[in-house]
Amino acid sequence: MEARPPDTLWRRTAGSRPVLGRLDRNAEAEVVVIGGGFTGLSAALHLARRGVEVMLVEAHEIGWGASGRNAGFVVPNFSKADPASVMARLGPDKGRGLLELVGRGGERVFSLAEEAGLGRQAEQNGWLQPAHSAATATALRQRVRDWQALRDTVHWLDAGETAARTGMGIYHGALADSSGGMINPLAYAWGLARLAQAAGAQLVEGTLVTEVTEAGGGWRVETASGLIRARKVVLCTNADDKGVAHRLARQVIPLQVYQIATEPLSRAVTDRFSPNREPVSDTRSNIFTFRLDADNRLISGGMAIVPWGAETRMGQRIARRLARELHLASVPRVENVWRGTAAVTTDFLPHIYRLGPGFLGATGCNGRGVAMTTMFGEVLADALTGTAPDDLPVPVSEPVPVPMRALARAAPSAFLVQGLWNDWRTTRKKAAKC
Repeated sequence: MEARPPDTLWRRTAGSRPVLGRLDRNAEAEVVVIGGGFTGLSAALHLARRGVEVMLVEAHEIGWGASGRNAGFVVPNFSKADPASVMARLGPDKGRGLLELVGRGGERVFSLAEEAGLGRQAEQNGWLQPAHSAATATALRQRVRDWQALRDTVHWLDAGETAARTGMGIYHGALADSSGGMINPLAYAWGLARLAQAAGAQLVEGTLVTEVTEAGGGWRVETASGLIRARKVVLCTNADDKGVAHRLARQVIPLQVYQIATEPLSRAVTDRFSPNREPVSDTRSNIFTFRLDADNRLISGGMAIVPWGAETRMGQRIARRLARELHLASVPRVENVWRGTAAVTTDFLPHIYRLGPGFLGATGCNGRGVAMTTMFGEVLADALTGTAPDDLPVPVSEPVPVPMRALARAAPSAFLVQGLWNDWRTTRKKAAKC
């Protein structure tokens, strides 16, 4: 396991860490939550607020994994699955339930952020998904209509308004969601931890769970620091595969994403391409994303075709892309480069897995971590306090490992190579007309 915390912008700007304990003896709890990211923290918070005796166990520090390393986009929809495909896959009732759950994610995140006192570290200023081609614009317009049947925060921007709000003339329009926004994800994780503590949850760090075994109508949660006996267990470890987390990791494809933060830019510069301070992530295969932090640093990310040793070169590559796409006068200086791992499911939907009687696993944010996982925690609290599986908005199933997972891990790089060519060809045509 990594010995030092990642050098992220969020760690420098999140403020003080919550004071948490370590497991130094055997313990008991009604529910043990394994994993201190957004899903686990949300589950622990909602369980504690319902009067459940809950202990959350994190192998490193709260927010160590993807929850503390992502770009902090709060996006209340799915990255790949649109409403029509969700309805087709799950049926109208279950599909609508999942879509409504996801659609509430932005409001829930910012409500909890306000409760946790995040202040300038959380901005509910909307989110834009610009279309890089005529074909994706047509698909996005339909997606807007589908979402509008469920909630009134989604609307379509024409090409002119999209250009005015992004500083980029290559787009054919954009999906806009006013309930989205941006957040310092580590500050949010720490805020959730404090709220969970205040509600009565016990949180411990530096405790790797090595195995979970059935015993006497409950579960033995084994760690190097002590044994925890629990009536129920929930595994919320994203794509991590250390210790008992390997049970969940086999169900997903890990996707490594690199993020950078630049030096602060002047308001005169940022007003040109982000007058409303809306985070942006477009529809290209090699997705172009950008957002600002509270001090006007630019944050963006990307994937590497060859991931080995990519951190240094990706930092400069992403910075050069920012300068090129946003027409900056020069390449901005990079203050931080870091990487994180997203968990991608084969159908791009979230899943709850039955790992045993009273033992659940949850994963599948698919690049929509902040909003989706916050809501996921509430669903898990429902599942552990009596809601029947058929009444949950997230599908519950038996675990099925990703077939040929070693090859599947290489698939994103292969798709990226093909996508780069298609992106260049499509955006070049639009740029030539501008």
